[in-house]
Amino acid sequence: MNIYKKYIAESLGTLFLVFIGAGAVCANYSLKMAGGQGTGYATAIVVFGIVVVAVVYATSYISGSHVNPAVTISFLVTGRMDAGTAVFYIISQLLGAVIAGFFLRFLFPDAVSTVHLGTCVLGKGVEFWKALLIEAVMTFLFVFTIFAAVVGRKVPGVLAGVAIGLVYLFGALIASSISGGALNPARVFGPAVASGHFDYHFVWWLGPVSGGIGAVFLYDKIFSGKPAEK
Repeated sequence: MNIYKKYIAESLGTLFLVFIGAGAVCANYSLKMAGGQGTGYATAIVVFGIVVVAVVYATSYISGSHVNPAVTISFLVTGRMDAGTAVFYIISQLLGAVIAGFFLRFLFPDAVSTVHLGTCVLGKGVEFWKALLIEAVMTFLFVFTIFAAVVGRKVPGVLAGVAIGLVYLFGALIASSISGGALNPARVFGPAVASGHFDYHFVWWLGPVSGGIGAVFLYDKIFSGKPAEK
């Protein structure tokens, strides 16, 4: 059973991340439809950032708390994870995301054809390449922070989760009006499967994965070595 703990942790961590993050979007929509003021999309992103911190602290000691295919692929391409483990990590993440999506479909049926259960969409009038670019840039910063704070141990362990969550929060806020601010293919995949909305879905795979790979190669080439002796 011990061998499966890390996969279960990745699945549960991603489930919580998607359920609460995308669920905040669905709840905001439902409140507005019921005549309430709603919480606003920015509030949903803040919730998402806080959840990232919580999930990092909850699962990092078990699986490293990737909960993001872009992060796992970054570990894979730099030899920090073997291909078999990476595949099972990604499958676990996507499974958790899909389960979260169908939970949301059950709880918020009116949000299926309207906000597509909180999956990301292109901003009004935004061309797909702009959304892809902002996802790549923001995920670059996010993954670089993970490697600097956790892999390189540049930040005390107790603060690493906060650093990662804050970078995710600010990155998602900046990208929100352009791409929805996913920075995580699983975040989009789960609600997309449950709602059947896959418009420009490649944006939220190609953008985060390319940004993550760029970040880890930059970190390895420039920042991972020992400081030069004086």
